[in-house]
Amino acid sequence: MNSPVINKLWIILNPTAGKGKAAGEYPKIEYFLKKEGCDFEILLTKGPSDGLDMVRNLNLGENDAVVAAGGDGTCNEVVNGLLTRSQHPASPPIFGILPVGRGNDFSSTPGISQDTVTALETLLRGKLLPLDVGFVKGGFFPKGRYFVNGVGIGFDTKVGFDAAKMKIKSGLAYAVGALVNIVRYDPSPVLRIRYGDKEETLPAVIASIMNGRRMGGSFYMGPNALLDDGELDICFLRRPPTRLKLIGAVIKYTKGTQGGSEGCYTGRAAHFQLTALEGGMMAHCDGETICYDGKELEISCFPGALRLIGV
Repeated sequence: MNSPVINKLWIILNPTAGKGKAAGEYPKIEYFLKKEGCDFEILLTKGPSDGLDMVRNLNLGENDAVVAAGGDGTCNEVVNGLLTRSQHPASPPIFGILPVGRGNDFSSTPGISQDTVTALETLLRGKLLPLDVGFVKGGFFPKGRYFVNGVGIGFDTKVGFDAAKMKIKSGLAYAVGALVNIVRYDPSPVLRIRYGDKEETLPAVIASIMNGRRMGGSFYMGPNALLDDGELDICFLRRPPTRLKLIGAVIKYTKGTQGGSEGCYTGRAAHFQLTALEGGMMAHCDGETICYDGKELEISCFPGALRLIGV
């Protein structure tokens, strides 16, 4: 193997990612790694949480890398597997990405190519970079769940859930999902949001706590987020009075220009506490459902918890 650091690549491939696209990438991945003379193994997941369990029980050697071959959900499972293993390595675990899923939001932040061969070349010849990891407690995960991209609460979560049911391309599915939810315009929960030395209470139509920059294929919820600064970025929006103003706000999210707009708040911190004083929170992390009607979420950043094979 060309890399002097990584001994073996463990590829966790979700064959259903990208509506089945990932399964078709298997021969290409296998051919490339054999041609390069790599020590590798490709493991196929069979259902939800399978990737997490696989990684948790791998017989990892020193400086082995575990690669998520899929979308954001596959990344989430691999990360949770790596960080909940009974063995604690001397150095942060090594994490790689082959973005062959549908949205591939997280991989866009470090600039991992969606071309499979280019992404494979990055695995072999890329740099090891420190990667912060988020941790959310509450809802279905009272003991906590790790994430690498972000936590979405409210409007974007509803859009994501609706988009996941559609059999069309990711970006278009999210656009259609956004239109459906604009027409529906459900009531927003009143949230108390505490972070750093700040506190805000407001009816929040959108609240995002981000390690990466993008969600939903085209929405920049954390346009200035950094993967190695020891903090997470927050962006939340007071419920606009009309659907027309909500449309205007959503358009700004697609460009990452929402900061400073009327009713939009941004910040950065290592710890967040969100409490629903009225109504409940619908939330996800990296597409994994956290709650449908949650009352309390606690979110923290773990600096440099992983090493990412990046460009």
